[in-house]
Amino acid sequence: MVVLEPLGLCQEPTLSGRDLLPPEVCSLLNPAAIYANNEISLRDVEVYGFDYDYTLAQYADALHPEIFSAARDILIEHYKYPEGIRKYDYNPSFAIRGLHYDIQKSLLMKIDAFHYVQLGTAYRGLQPVPDEEVIDLYGGTQHIPLYQMSGFYGKGPSIKQFMDIFSLPEMALLSCVVDYFLGHSLEFDQAHLYKDVTDAIRDVHVKGLMYQWIEQDMEKYILRGDETFAVLSRLVAHGKQLFLITNSPFSFVDKGMRHMVGPDWRQLFDVVIVQADKPSFFTDRRKPFRKLDEKGSLQWDRITSLEKGKIYRQGNLFDFLRLTEWRGPRVLYFGDHLYSDLADLMLRHGWRTGAIIPELEREIRIINTEQYMHSLTWQQALTGLLERMQTYQDAESRQVLAAWMKERQELRCITKALFNAQFGSIFRTFHNPTYFSRRLVRFSDLYMASLSCLLNYRVDFTFYPRRTPLQHEAPLWMDQLCTGCMKTPFLGDMAHIR
Repeated sequence: MVVLEPLGLCQEPTLSGRDLLPPEVCSLLNPAAIYANNEISLRDVEVYGFDYDYTLAQYADALHPEIFSAARDILIEHYKYPEGIRKYDYNPSFAIRGLHYDIQKSLLMKIDAFHYVQLGTAYRGLQPVPDEEVIDLYGGTQHIPLYQMSGFYGKGPSIKQFMDIFSLPEMALLSCVVDYFLGHSLEFDQAHLYKDVTDAIRDVHVKGLMYQWIEQDMEKYILRGDETFAVLSRLVAHGKQLFLITNSPFSFVDKGMRHMVGPDWRQLFDVVIVQADKPSFFTDRRKPFRKLDEKGSLQWDRITSLEKGKIYRQGNLFDFLRLTEWRGPRVLYFGDHLYSDLADLMLRHGWRTGAIIPELEREIRIINTEQYMHSLTWQQALTGLLERMQTYQDAESRQVLAAWMKERQELRCITKALFNAQFGSIFRTFHNPTYFSRRLVRFSDLYMASLSCLLNYRVDFTFYPRRTPLQHEAPLWMDQLCTGCMKTPFLGDMAHIR
């Protein structure tokens, strides 16, 4: 590690990463906490709504290899892809949620909140793409014009964003298939390959394979069912109204809820809607509600009210609002998909929203480690020094600045690998928030690792977001704050800059 010598620039003491880190700062974050993007008082919330998959029902990671293998076999057996693809197994540590995929370039990458590719996180197949090639592919820049290449819901036409947890096996399979074709010098159309893989993944869901696996072994696949029951019971006991809107079919939801809550689970909910077809449920006025009988068969009644204990299919949010009169900030809806579950509700209808982000628990545990704390603190110190000392251009100063820059880049790579060797954290690039984080902040009032986090708070609790300093509100770097050295020696030299 480079020792910070004064160099005649400023009488700053010699420091190391440990010197900058107060001993009490580790383990400050609680993985079971709820984090607020916007101030919200639960006292004002009268109605709670929920998605089902990965919200009420949390699934074990063991589900992902099953989805991967089934979709891989569908590609081989039904789409006639090469038998050699069968050699690939699911790698749970390859991809993270929130990545973008450039269909025409077969490029899986992480993009930050300003639409720039994080260099070192672009992969074609299973191989990293050199930074120079990435920049060349986009006309000499890291910037991706997402407004031209991807729609509001991140679904293309040119670039797809993988936003839900079910997309992890999809990204893995897509990368494996591309890897096979490239490794065997097989010509292929990128768009056809992408569509075939996504269709194979879709077939796993449409054919009900995933539902069958979960129903056959709920103890294995469904997590925290007792905590889900505790959350729902507590809310009802405090006079809250509950509803469920899910894209999953009734028979699947019914079996899962019976496992977690019991046979009378429907008595906890004032309204239950299945196969809702989100996100079009929130925007398309044309689809009417249909009632289901106890066996899940469609009824032909005209729906003039939504009754407690009954099951409804499809429908649309506009009829839902008209029939329930549940409007505005007194409604809080939880879901795991920022686009399909939360975006329209917040932007168009003024509901309060809560995002379920299971990855948050692991990332917080990493942030709480001493290794992460020291690495990040030292990076910040080096960055501050680089900014302040760049005015000195003598040979000795330039040599030290180059050494600091090299060490800073090494630390960034080390910190990135703590989360994921290929792509790093789902929430940050090296310093900027990711595009995923930007959407998380925009579309959710609250976010948490699981619904059970609600059990740690009173039902009238008020969540206050931390005041995050804007750049002009936080002029000092970490090394200045920790050492008391507030001098910026070259400010006088820069006085002419306006």
